[in-house]
Formats: sequence, structure tokens, C-alpha cells
Amino acid sequence: MSLRVSKTDNEAELAYWIGHPFWGHGFATEAAQTIVQFGFVGLQLNRIYAAAMTKNPASYKVMSKVGMKLKDTIPTHILKSGIYEDIVFYDLHKSDFRVVLHNFSVYMGTITILRGVI
Repeated sequence: MSLRVSKTDNEAELAYWIGHPFWGHGFATEAAQTIVQFGFVGLQLNRIYAAAMTKNPASYKVMSKVGMKLKDTIPTHILKSGIYEDIVFYDLHKSDFRVVLHNFSVYMGTITILRGVI
């Protein structure tokens, strides 16, 4: 799970990878919710965006579950294993973000989750 921040644009790209044995357990969604909240609350970002190949609906389902909205689909956008793949782009603006975990704090650049999950 990563959040690649652009200080110039006050936004970040959310990216994640989950090993196959851990698919379907909600780990990506839970981690993404925490990272998105950190981006808006802790880093005061204006926008967080993410991309996924159209053949990976589980990935963009995570984006939807954390409140991101579909912005665009771009055909043959990246070359992967010799095949050009279509990409979907999702984003979420701070003005549309709703804090869902109240026991959240940022201390010296780290995230502390005090209780519960998002």
C-alpha cells in the first residue's frame, strides 16, 4: 500500500498490491480507507487518485468502497506482458471525503489507529 504524494499539486496517487492468498478478506479495502484518511486528515491533501486495469475489477471495487468515483477509462494505456491494457482512473476530492474513523491521530508523521477499523 502506498500513497505517492505530489506536494506541488497537493494530491497523491494511491497504489496497492495484495498477495493472492490474502484476496477476498477485505485487507486492501481496510488499508486503503486508512491511507485515504491519513492523506486527507494527516497530510491535508486536496485529491487522491488511483488506477487499475479494467480486467481487475476487484482493484477498482476497492477504490469505489473508499469513496472514489470513476473519472475515465483509457483504452490501451499501458503495456503489460506484451499486451496493451485498458485502464480505469478513479479519484476522490477532500470536499467529498467523509471521516469514518474518529479514533485517528497523526503523531510525528506516523498513523496511530487507537481502536476499531474503518
